[in-house]
Formats: sequence, C-alpha cells, structure tokens
Amino acid sequence: MHGIHTALVTPFAADGAVDLTAYAALCGRQLDAGIHGLVPCGTTGEAATLTHDEWRACIETAVRVSDGRVPVTAGVGTNNTASTVANLEAAAAAGATAGLLVFPYYNKPNPDGLREHVRRSARVGLPLVLYHVPGRTAQHLPAGLLAGLANVDGVIAVKEATGDLRYGTDVIRRTEASILSGDDFTFLPLLAAGGTGCISVVSNVAPAQTVAVYDRFEAGDLDGARGQLMALWPLIEFLFCDSNPVPCKAALATLGHCGAQPRLPLAPFSGTVPSDLLHELLG
Repeated sequence: MHGIHTALVTPFAADGAVDLTAYAALCGRQLDAGIHGLVPCGTTGEAATLTHDEWRACIETAVRVSDGRVPVTAGVGTNNTASTVANLEAAAAAGATAGLLVFPYYNKPNPDGLREHVRRSARVGLPLVLYHVPGRTAQHLPAGLLAGLANVDGVIAVKEATGDLRYGTDVIRRTEASILSGDDFTFLPLLAAGGTGCISVVSNVAPAQTVAVYDRFEAGDLDGARGQLMALWPLIEFLFCDSNPVPCKAALATLGHCGAQPRLPLAPFSGTVPSDLLHELLG
C-alpha cells in the first residue's frame, strides 16, 4: 500500500440515519482529487457507533463508487476475535480490498493473544492492514512485537498512529510490510524514513492538496512537499483541536459536503470553523 488513503467520515442525516447519498458524493470527491485509497468505517468513520447494516452499507457504497479504481480498506477490528473474523468475512463479501484491523481495545491482550488474533484474522484471506493506535486501545506495543505481527502472512501494511517518529522508524527498519502514517502530523517525516504513505484525516477536507504532498515527495521535490505540508498545517491543527472526527465534520459541513452532526457520545463542534482558511486552501 502506498499514497494517501482517506479515513472517511460517516455523514448523518438530520434524523440521525447514515446519509448514503452524501457518503457516495464524498467518495466521488476523493476519487476526483486523485486519492490513492478509501478507508470506510475506521475511527474517523465513527465505526463504534454504526449498526452492522450501516457498517456494511458504507463499505458497499465505497466499493461501488470506487468501482475498482482504488483499494477500499474497510475497518473490521473489534475487541473480540470471533466478531473480527465475522467482520472480515462480511467485508470480503461486500467487495473490500483489505481489512483495517485495529488491535483489541479494553482487553489489553498479551503478546501470544495478539499473535493468535492476527493469525486467525489472516486466515479469512482478506489482506490485513494492522492499526496501531495506543490512544484508542490503551496498548503501546513494543516495536519488535508490532513488526513481528506485520510479518504474519496475510498482513500487507501497518497504520502507525503513535505520532512518535522514533517508534515509527524503528518499526520501518524491522519489517518489509508497508508502513503508513496514521497521523497527518507525522506523514512527511515517516515518508523520509521509508514509510509508504498516510491513512489521512485532512484529506477528507483537502484531498488534492494532501495528495500533492505525497506526489512531490515521490518526485524528489522535498522542498515542494514541505511547502505543501506547511500550507496544510493550520488545517491539520484545526482538525485535531477536538476529538476526531468532530472538527472534520464541521469543516466539511462549512464547505457544504455533509452534515456536521456526529453520533453520541460525540457532541457537535462548538468552536469556530476557520472558513477563511478553508476557502484559501481550496479556492
């Protein structure tokens, strides 16, 4: 896996239902901007609040709109191995290209449990992207353990979301699996260390501008990549001034792409959306 893969928000209609029309339009906007992959039903997609039918409908919509143009990596992880396996089977049936496997939260599994969890998930046959996000799971894995899990047959990539460049670099040097930043803040430095891209939040709002960071880096234009990232930096800071995806949805609503409402226990954004910044960046 390489490039910019957008961790899609899940838009909700005024009655609280998933707005699949807006969702399809969001996916289409991403594809038109040259994004390299779609990631439905992850953290940014509020997957923890979706019913199974809503979860499946979001994945099916992303697959339909993508129509094979880019990979669709569906969030499948739970803190229960059996339900994770069931999600992987359902995601495969829905046409997903890969499964985003967040490590089990709350349980705090031991290393042997983690290894078996990944192995059983891999047996389904859908390629796996491991998702290491200690801020959500309460477990910060040793770099050697994460690299070992990344080397399990069937694992193709890791979404590394510690925000720690030293840690991310240590994982990169220990595995041949693709390492994608899970934090827009660390995206460019991890590319320089050998990472392959980003599963991005900011690309929801500014997809073409985020892709430009990657494209310029790949073209050897480090100054251009740095300049593009610095232009995005105020937006990145805004998007993480409150719990993700609350500010992201507020920004997308300001631009007219979807409603701003998240699902409880997340409350709507109560601050000021930097509309001048949005229009300056996006034209």
